[in-house]
Amino acid sequence: MIDFSRYRRQFPALQQQHNGKTVIRFDNAAGTQVPQIVIDRVSDYLGGYNANTEGMFEASIRTDQMLEQVHQAMADFLNARSWREIVLGHNMTTLTQMLSRSIGRGLSEGDEIIVTRMDHDANVAPWLNLAERGVEIRFADIHPENVTLNWESLRSQFSAKTKLVAITYASNAFGTVNDVAEVIRLAHEHGALCLVDAVHYGPHGPIDVQKLDCDFLVCSGYKFFGPHTGILYGKEKVLDQMFAYKVRPQHDNLPDRFEWGTLNHEGLAGLIGAIEYFDRIGKDAEKDYANEFSEYSGRRRSLKIAMTAIRDYERTLSEHLLNELKGLENITIYGLADPERLSERVPTFGVTVSGRTPREAAAELWKDAICVWDGNYYALEPMMRLGLEERGGAVRISLVHYNTHEEIDRLAAALHAL
Repeated sequence: MIDFSRYRRQFPALQQQHNGKTVIRFDNAAGTQVPQIVIDRVSDYLGGYNANTEGMFEASIRTDQMLEQVHQAMADFLNARSWREIVLGHNMTTLTQMLSRSIGRGLSEGDEIIVTRMDHDANVAPWLNLAERGVEIRFADIHPENVTLNWESLRSQFSAKTKLVAITYASNAFGTVNDVAEVIRLAHEHGALCLVDAVHYGPHGPIDVQKLDCDFLVCSGYKFFGPHTGILYGKEKVLDQMFAYKVRPQHDNLPDRFEWGTLNHEGLAGLIGAIEYFDRIGKDAEKDYANEFSEYSGRRRSLKIAMTAIRDYERTLSEHLLNELKGLENITIYGLADPERLSERVPTFGVTVSGRTPREAAAELWKDAICVWDGNYYALEPMMRLGLEERGGAVRISLVHYNTHEEIDRLAAALHAL
């Protein structure tokens, strides 16, 4: 396993101090920090070729070239067939709202959409809005004791009227990783489309939209060490058939007709830097995975190696943190707590601290320079299902590959002190 400490040094924000201590960023599920290469890419754009598109001068031409590069970079990251299947936007929420409006235009009263009690509200509310068109929104339940998908409930929601299934790849609140390939198979078996919310899974493991066979997949650049940007993958044949709500002068080809207005150019330039960062990790880790991923080549192979190396290291962090949390009498863990099932989760843990509200616990941890999140993090459905919403939600401890085992020890000591 490669030494991830060398990559940690590439993140300027991880050197910050508070109360004489180095700040620990365990708030990553809300947004990760960025490596220097991303900062440089943003700075280079703003200082060197900041312009709008399609002009007959150097800065505009370079901007057009950068946009081609970022579409291709994300196609490589997700293993899309073509860069034309990559739609860029401001964030996952706005892209999903746009998608629901376009899909909703083709639905009729009585048609059905399946969502789950595990999902972030950005993958629930856009579909609930279609109820005004007479579309029925059906909920697949979860098992509250370990926050895993209730497959019996999911299967029971399908009918001849099912048109779409919206499912999260990984829970942003409790870390559960869903078998989305099986959900996609079930959706297609019933003649329905499937959208995968990969926002939270994005920084934690490899994604291959062709192997998954999903119709749509959404993710956010700021969740995998890039700027605040959103990405939508859609099968070209599906996007081609959808109506695009666009201004009249906008091009009608893919992906232009779904990219509303002027994009966040500097952010997208930084997104290229995030992919370059992963590419470096993949090349460094190549010897550990020399006999794997032969079906990929070039940057696509490096990216799959990088995300697999990250996943493998993060499982050691999950095991360590889980063991520490289970040893604390004042902590209640929600979600998968079985060390034999680490492959079914990412290192994101929702907990409560006895005698403290989540808000109070988060404030106390910050005194020790430890950043965690509190509340519902827009994961409204699972919080209500677990009875946590009326209690202020939970404390979310979310790790990524730049976190360390030493930081986990510091967190455990601080939680014990509470």
